[in-house]
Amino acid sequence: NLSRIRNNNYMFNLASIKKKNICIIGLMGSGKSIIGKDLSKHLDFRFYDTDKEIELNTKKSINLIFKEEGETHFRKIEEKICLELLAYDNCVISLGGGSIINKKIRKLIKLNSYSIYLKVKIDNLLNRLKSSHKRPLINRSQNKKEILENLYKNRSKFYEKSDLIINNDFDKFTVLAEIKSKLKLYEK
Repeated sequence: NLSRIRNNNYMFNLASIKKKNICIIGLMGSGKSIIGKDLSKHLDFRFYDTDKEIELNTKKSINLIFKEEGETHFRKIEEKICLELLAYDNCVISLGGGSIINKKIRKLIKLNSYSIYLKVKIDNLLNRLKSSHKRPLINRSQNKKEILENLYKNRSKFYEKSDLIINNDFDKFTVLAEIKSKLKLYEK
């Protein structure tokens, strides 16, 4: 188990904080995949996006799963995939926005993961999501803002318990620099 990763004279030690991985949480459009991918490269960790893993596993798009089998079925698949990934070592995991509502997933995040919540203003999320057709929870509605506000209201109490809360209303370079500076506290 390599819990010490060396990259450019930088060493981040997950074992020092008794964690196995880093997970990134937040609402859809908050930048979890983009930030997660870049952070994993910086740390030389593997990267997983739970939504992508669900699509690979089921050989269906998330939209199609929602359409054919409904949200409840999707959440069962999501739970299985998330619990599997959250048991991995030395990786960055971008979790689907709604996975945090699952108690088993939250418990495993707390146990195994250093969690980073990417907090974004609703208007910025709306702007980022306006041309996206991959978001079944907002695609079928005219009032996307109201849906995002309700999702935030229902999930924020879980998001706010993260180890690190980062405002991601800025460009990714600013956000990554802030995350990296916070992680330097755990260098060994």
